[in-house]
Amino acid sequence: MKLAGLIVGALLLTGCAGQNGAPWLALSGSPGTCPKPDSSQDLALSMADEMLADGRPHASLAHLEEMPDNLIQVRVRKAKVLRLIGSSDAEPLYRGLLGTCMAAEAEHGLGQLAADRGDKVQARQHLMRAARLAPTDEKVRNDLGVIYLELGDLEKARFEFLTAIELKDDRLAAVNLVTLLLYQDKWQQAADLVSRLGLSAAQFSEAQARAEQLKPGGTQPPRSSS
Repeated sequence: MKLAGLIVGALLLTGCAGQNGAPWLALSGSPGTCPKPDSSQDLALSMADEMLADGRPHASLAHLEEMPDNLIQVRVRKAKVLRLIGSSDAEPLYRGLLGTCMAAEAEHGLGQLAADRGDKVQARQHLMRAARLAPTDEKVRNDLGVIYLELGDLEKARFEFLTAIELKDDRLAAVNLVTLLLYQDKWQQAADLVSRLGLSAAQFSEAQARAEQLKPGGTQPPRSSS
């Protein structure tokens, strides 16, 4: 049975369908369709993506720097890598992508940067714009849900997590939904979800720790960037 179906069934069975909605946080010229890179450029971009996924951001950036900087696919990847390594050069790169075919990715990245520096209101504004531009991007919806949860808007957080889960069986959003339930002290509902979704004991412990950190007197949980 699909994860999305399991989630919905669990929520209905536990009476959570009417409840109020971080750990977290996700990349998706002119507005419209981006021009496609040629086959050799596409291969180089894929190689840079693989290096980043393997935990080698500096190597990924080095490969991107070999490519033409006028390629918008190169610029958006550079911005993401620079954000992940903590470079201040990420923000101007993202801002340079606003109003282009990568505007959703730019808003998403700016939202993540704002969240990382603790500006949750600014993060919410950027992520809401990203969600309007790319409503089916599950990573954007998850990250917006995290910000809503951190701001105490539990109903909206829950809506975003469910949307992310139903869009792409998103495990990060599933853990965040468990976090939300634990934050509300709905332990039975959280345990039921963990069982139905097949989440691991480690994932449950992570959700529990984050929920405790979000409560008054807790320390802010670390963010996991996408």
